[in-house]
Amino acid sequence: MGVPDAPHRSAVPPRAHSACAVLPLPHRVPAPHFPVPAPRGPGRKWCHGGGGGGGGAAGPEQGEGEAASEAEAEAVSELSHVPPPVMLLPDDFRASSKVKVNNHLFNRENLPGHFTFKEYCPQVFRNLRERFGIDDHDYQVSLTRTPPHWVGSDRRLLLSSDRTLVAKELSGEDVADVHGLLSHYHQYVVQCHGSTLLPRFLGMYRVSVDSEETYLLVMRNTFSHRLPVHRKYDLKGSLVSREASDKEKGKELPTLKDVDFLNRNEKVYVGQEDQRDFMEKLKRDVEFLVQLKIMDYSLLLGIHEVGREEPEEEELEEEEGGGDEGGPPGGYGTSPEGIGAFFNSHRPLGPGEFDPYVDVYALRGSEAAPRREVYFMGLIDVLTQYDARKKAAHAAKTVKHGAGAEISTVNPEQYGKRFLDFITNIFA
Repeated sequence: MGVPDAPHRSAVPPRAHSACAVLPLPHRVPAPHFPVPAPRGPGRKWCHGGGGGGGGAAGPEQGEGEAASEAEAEAVSELSHVPPPVMLLPDDFRASSKVKVNNHLFNRENLPGHFTFKEYCPQVFRNLRERFGIDDHDYQVSLTRTPPHWVGSDRRLLLSSDRTLVAKELSGEDVADVHGLLSHYHQYVVQCHGSTLLPRFLGMYRVSVDSEETYLLVMRNTFSHRLPVHRKYDLKGSLVSREASDKEKGKELPTLKDVDFLNRNEKVYVGQEDQRDFMEKLKRDVEFLVQLKIMDYSLLLGIHEVGREEPEEEELEEEEGGGDEGGPPGGYGTSPEGIGAFFNSHRPLGPGEFDPYVDVYALRGSEAAPRREVYFMGLIDVLTQYDARKKAAHAAKTVKHGAGAEISTVNPEQYGKRFLDFITNIFA
């Protein structure tokens, strides 16, 4: 599954114009805030090179090792000040930038004495951020000004303090999948001018402490940074085993599924023009996924009820999440800087109002709707390809449920058609 090494062009070393100040490792409580240290100093060694996916893809799947759980990993916001290249080259899709820290004295009670932080394909993700309209300074502030926190029962998702970004913990196999997808994904984003319902991938990183490696993929949050979600659905277009469990339904904000959507007579009320634009984007995105033989993706739907009285804390869902995510105490993001600050600096937002620059997956409910609602809809879980394992699962489910059953593990073409048919009918 590894990605072959390739030397980075020497004339323009990669720039890790990135991520983060404090990224807590698995199974840890949220980290306290640490300032970003000076770029160069005793004990720090910077490395630039190719092979961004080789080591990452070969790494162990995370969540098992206990050594990394003893530390919080600190990452550096910039490794160099080299201007971006005019155009991306093939090597950029295999490149990486790395910083090594040895025997440092900074915040020793919380940080490990030795660790390595690696950014994959820094020029590619920087270019993607630009095409998605995200200023690099805002990206850094949103991700690093105060620490992100772990959310979800499996603690594989990080939410930035301003709620505009999420980071999903990946396995080494996932990292290889992202590398395999990245050049196609970038080309598609260029062609559609960033107008897509796909997850908006913004950066991918590896933190190594002793023998444990943690991989993180950063992307935009599907849901709002300020409007809480009151109902949410994970929709695949299948009806077999697509009902939330009783345990899930007992949660304050359950993740409901296709059967629940139908049983509750749920509908999405948006204007005709918004519906048409949404479906055009969705059909284009699904066609792209079918071409890459990707399946098992979902439409994540969040519904905000305008005017509903809010508790002190709300749960929140991310672009690549499937469970319940607890928000940090103190309400939704209101930072004066970062991605969510653009509209806040112009005028205050009223009930049900949002800035489409910040809440990029939002759609306003139509005037004819029975109640005022705002909808957040985006595609999630787009890394599963139709391989031998999926083919075997399809055969087994066909034997169990019959050839005409609406099982989830059909081939990508069938999956895409069924998915689009279902989503077309969610609108009133």
